[in-house]
Amino acid sequence: MSTRLPSYGRLIDRDTTVKFTFNGKWMRGHRGDTLASALLANGQTLVGRSFKYHRPRGIMSSGAEEPNALVNLGSGLRHEPNQRATTTELFEKLEATSQNHWPSLEFDVGEVNGLVARFLPAGFYYKTFLFPRAFWKHVFEPFIRQSAGLGKAPHPETRDPDRYEHFYAHVDLVVAGGGIAGLQAALLAGRAGARVVLMEQSAHWGGRAPVDGVEVDGEPAEVWVKNAVQELESMANVDLRLRAMVAGVYDHGYVLGYERLTDHMPQADGPRHRLWRIRATRIISATGALERPLSFSGNDKPGVMLASAVRDYLVNYGVAVGDNIVVVTNNDDGYRTAIAQVEAGLGVACVVDARPRADGELPNKARALGVNVKVNCAIAKVKGLRNVVSVALCAQDGDGLITEEVACDAVAMSGGWSPVVHLWSHCGGKLTWDAEAAFFRPDPTRPPLDHNGEGFVTCVGAADGALLAAETLKNASTNTGNMFKALGKTPSEGATARSASEEGLAPVWIMPHGASYKKRSKMWLDFQNDVKVSDVQLAAREGYESVEHTKRYTTLGMATDQGKLSNINGLAVLADALDEAIPRVGTTTFRPPYTPISMGAIAGEARGEIFQPLRRTPMHEWHEEQGAYMEPVGGWRRPYCFPRQGETHEQAVAREINATRGSLGLLDASTLGKIIVKGPDAGKFMDMLYTNMMSSLKPGKCRYGLMCSENGFLMDDGVVVRLDEETFLCHTTSGGADHVHAHMEDWLQCEWWDWKVFTANVTEQWAQVAVVGPNARKLLEKMGADFDLSAEALPFMGMAEGRIGGFDARVFRISFSGELSFEIAVPASQGRAFWEALHDAGAEFQATSYGTEALHVMRAEKGFIMIGDETDGTVIPQDLGLDWAISKKKEDFLGKRGQQRTYMQDPNRWKLVGLETLDKSVLPDGAYCVAEGRNANDQVNVQGRVTSTYHSPTLGRGISMGLVLNGPDRMGETVQFNKVDGSTVAAKIVNPVFYDPEGEKQNV
Repeated sequence: MSTRLPSYGRLIDRDTTVKFTFNGKWMRGHRGDTLASALLANGQTLVGRSFKYHRPRGIMSSGAEEPNALVNLGSGLRHEPNQRATTTELFEKLEATSQNHWPSLEFDVGEVNGLVARFLPAGFYYKTFLFPRAFWKHVFEPFIRQSAGLGKAPHPETRDPDRYEHFYAHVDLVVAGGGIAGLQAALLAGRAGARVVLMEQSAHWGGRAPVDGVEVDGEPAEVWVKNAVQELESMANVDLRLRAMVAGVYDHGYVLGYERLTDHMPQADGPRHRLWRIRATRIISATGALERPLSFSGNDKPGVMLASAVRDYLVNYGVAVGDNIVVVTNNDDGYRTAIAQVEAGLGVACVVDARPRADGELPNKARALGVNVKVNCAIAKVKGLRNVVSVALCAQDGDGLITEEVACDAVAMSGGWSPVVHLWSHCGGKLTWDAEAAFFRPDPTRPPLDHNGEGFVTCVGAADGALLAAETLKNASTNTGNMFKALGKTPSEGATARSASEEGLAPVWIMPHGASYKKRSKMWLDFQNDVKVSDVQLAAREGYESVEHTKRYTTLGMATDQGKLSNINGLAVLADALDEAIPRVGTTTFRPPYTPISMGAIAGEARGEIFQPLRRTPMHEWHEEQGAYMEPVGGWRRPYCFPRQGETHEQAVAREINATRGSLGLLDASTLGKIIVKGPDAGKFMDMLYTNMMSSLKPGKCRYGLMCSENGFLMDDGVVVRLDEETFLCHTTSGGADHVHAHMEDWLQCEWWDWKVFTANVTEQWAQVAVVGPNARKLLEKMGADFDLSAEALPFMGMAEGRIGGFDARVFRISFSGELSFEIAVPASQGRAFWEALHDAGAEFQATSYGTEALHVMRAEKGFIMIGDETDGTVIPQDLGLDWAISKKKEDFLGKRGQQRTYMQDPNRWKLVGLETLDKSVLPDGAYCVAEGRNANDQVNVQGRVTSTYHSPTLGRGISMGLVLNGPDRMGETVQFNKVDGSTVAAKIVNPVFYDPEGEKQNV
């Protein structure tokens, strides 16, 4: 029975009682408790069932590495499965229920699985695939599907009532971990003037040092930690974050952080979780180390815990997990738990030390306190059903012959420590095996590299293998200092620490060593997934020699703790079974996140009405005031047309087109994508992105460009402007900006990471207006410009910068209508004012706003393609008659090899043509061109389709564009297009340029 000790508990407030329920039973704890410490204080040692065999499971650890104590939290809308009791802070009326059992935690019928364990070895589900096949379909598959999963999933109709948010930050340094090493690194960086974010995943600073009796600068670690935090809080350049985990480190110094804001006070107002997206120059991983369990028979019973967790609960929460415990260890650190237990007035039946001798400072102190130390000893078996009642001992180097039985009520095991190297490994950092300490540590000669080929992640303290407190602070000072020296800064001196010295660890993974004993005992590696030592040995015998294959065959390390406790022990067992050295077996791959992130935090604010926020241009309110009919365009809302009183939409569109072609039209083109591409290698990058040559473009000039996917299909088009020697402005379609920008970044980050190119999506930073029509130049000259707007000074496809009517402007002589046109970009903050100024000055020219439909009709009259209309993901530029936009000089561009495939060069591909109905009607959108006869599949013989179709008020007839078999070679031929009612309509194949084929109007 666990008890609460009156004089212990540094993290709890004994004056505040907190009530909570576990499986419907009311219990009491204190503010500062975790759910795990409160359960132990209430004597609740059984907290769940294992996944495969439904074995009883108790609390194993005190942190995020916990594999057993997973519970359902909350009810109704706030129900959440698989929450770790060890990291859940207690709050008033917390509701928790245990998982993976039926009908109850104490009596679970699933426990029968243990009786047939011999028929459910590692990989049994794979073997059932083979024979008999009908058995798999009707017996095994339904059974496995029914058994799969942990916890109770929320009802699909429930809606999360909490709010979440994303934060963005740019800093010099991110420090992951708020132990003494992380605090030391943050102090040195903060004093040097660096912008620092320090993140600690727990609710308290200092890590293990206050628990383990460490002294820093001659004073207790707790005092030093308090002073260090106060100094850091006084620095304006340092941001301290508790309950914040560095979840992942990615290329180019990108860091993902996960902050839990109100989990410990659910009634508080504000977001529940926050996802940090950080760009950092350097990253320090001060994530510490995790204690490893030992493998012996019965090491999974409730009451068998990590030795470090036993003293955590004792010192931090005043909870004794047992009145008379056995400590089993292969290193000196386990003795700290025995000493803490005795000093608290509790019993230690004995220390079972697998090493042949134990004469260090800590073992001798334990002996002086009256602890019975047994060397060269092992636990043969832990006895007890739902809790520990005794342990049977044997010689470690023997064959499991029991020498004595020791009564106890808990077992504290310490199998050594493993540095938490996850963040180092996330972006390519390599590891090296430290044979003396028996763990993998970061290899400083093979760090994660940034785009300059320099290491950008530094591990300090225990995360770098410096486990003793004195070594931890020295390592943190040295490694942080070296990092700052590489950046040209001089760091200050750091603090020093003292703790008891320790002798070496014995690399003991299994108790005892005897081979015959190992075969018949159940020694557990992965406590959640019920993976035994014998399962790994079986995998080795069946040919699974790769640690990655063994992991998947046995499910070792695939539980929710992601192998934090089981991986090193598992690969050591595999190495022994293969008679190989541990480093030759290797490690599994560490992937982010370090611990789970809530789906709400990933989504952030993207939910409900703002799941996909509506995007509005700076002129949006003006459009609504004028009665514009709005339509969705790639997340934006754009005016379809501006109908006047009594006008139909068709009449409004016709009026807008006639006014534009006859005098002056104004179009809000702010939605066009605008992406800056900048850097010494920008020209080379642009040549690879576009089908035509961009590196030869002169500053101040524009060029139409096509962008293709790897497979050669046309994905976007737009005008590219060269602003200077190293800077290009890429215009994209309204709906394509985000996709194109992601496409650029994908190639830069994954393939051409060493190219010196940077991109920025500046779509919303600029408002853009198309001033179109015969009077366009007159309007701008009337407003006044400080540069020459004449055709000679600013020819078609030219660009100029200056001021127009007092507005900062960037002017492009480009046209999507075929008329004289100036597209003018001004800062978004000036967008509406500029738009209104154009209307005021253009009143004498009857300036008319026009919408997207008029835009589409005018571009179709000119034969200009529209991405999404003339393209559908299977069209290449050659299909659209755009061969002229494909460079013959360039050796390569994205999509070139795809276009060289036989199917892409098939002469029978459908090609773009213009279409005119004989009766001047408008062809149905999407109608198919049908020919006589049947095709090879005995279906209607289809030879093309309509891609765009409109009534042209300029021409007074229907015009269409379409893809037709051998279309350009069939000019003047009449073909038939089907209609929904089964009839057909005749249309003549014509040139797709219906209006001003010579382009005279746009060049004036």
